[in-house]
Amino acid sequence: MAHVQCNECGAAAGPLAWRCSACEGSLDLLDPPRFDPARINRRDFSLWRYAAMLPVTRRFSLGEGMTPLARATWNGRPFLAKLEYLNPTGSFKDRGTAVMLNHLASHGVDAAIDNSSGNAGASLAAYAGAAGLRATVYVPAATAVESKKRLIRAFGGAIVESQDYLADVYRAAEETTYASHAWNPYFVLGQQTAAWEIWEQLGGRAPSALATPVGHGGLFLGMYRGFKALGEAGLIDKMPRMIAVQSAGVDPIARAWERKSQTVATVRPSHSVADGILVDAPARGAQILQALYETDGFALRVGDEQILAAQKRLRAAGFIIEATSAAPAAALPQIHARIGEDAELVLALTGSGLKAI
Repeated sequence: MAHVQCNECGAAAGPLAWRCSACEGSLDLLDPPRFDPARINRRDFSLWRYAAMLPVTRRFSLGEGMTPLARATWNGRPFLAKLEYLNPTGSFKDRGTAVMLNHLASHGVDAAIDNSSGNAGASLAAYAGAAGLRATVYVPAATAVESKKRLIRAFGGAIVESQDYLADVYRAAEETTYASHAWNPYFVLGQQTAAWEIWEQLGGRAPSALATPVGHGGLFLGMYRGFKALGEAGLIDKMPRMIAVQSAGVDPIARAWERKSQTVATVRPSHSVADGILVDAPARGAQILQALYETDGFALRVGDEQILAAQKRLRAAGFIIEATSAAPAAALPQIHARIGEDAELVLALTGSGLKAI
């Protein structure tokens, strides 16, 4: 059993806590298992091949993880695409949800809530169904995507539409377990498995650089921590440069990185076609910035026109992604200018475009 503590005040937290009750800081596992390649279950073709490195009892699974690493090109320059949209519910969220709900189920939870514009809610609903739990998803009344709401309901989840859905879900969290994809440390833990898969798929090495779209940054942080665990185990010589890509409409991480700040200020929300990363105040913003600084990484922003053009181009190449997933591809000219001609780059393609067709 792992111990959880607050990143800000160091207070211990219980197994169902989603943030520190003393100072409202974020929580993380204090003593996660060390990565050991000898303990990979190579007969398991899901993220649970790394069960020995996940301090969670596996009770259920939908086969999440082990997504392909596909070769692609952009203006004649190669990159690798990690096809996270091929997870069971069509997004990378399934990694974190699977680990988080297995943890919560082992502590007797029978109902869970989250707030989501779509992908996280669909993932929660699906995995709650697999676990025999009740799921309720709070969605923003003005901006939630209709097709994603239909998917949540199809998986058996209940929906609460709200003008102030964050305030409403925080109130509900006083009585019901909050399975937060933004706050829960076990959700971020599940995302580490994507880095371990990339390491295996590259024959036991790390890429030069790795780019993901960033809203709350769960996948970004999980991959960073996953590669850091590989480094601590002596399995890679150098961390990949971590690249956070945001929408020009909502870009708190990019703004903070440009200021060389250690903290993230809330920005005024604006419209963007990248609905999956419309996060004006990332719960783990300071940790995202620290990962950028530690890896000589950087944060970029791209506009709607660039995102839609990149989405169309990738779809024509066979990658059926949603607009949010196209943000890193839209940033490829900026990325290539910074990392050089010979750098090996991985882009995380995070959500399925089938949800929007």
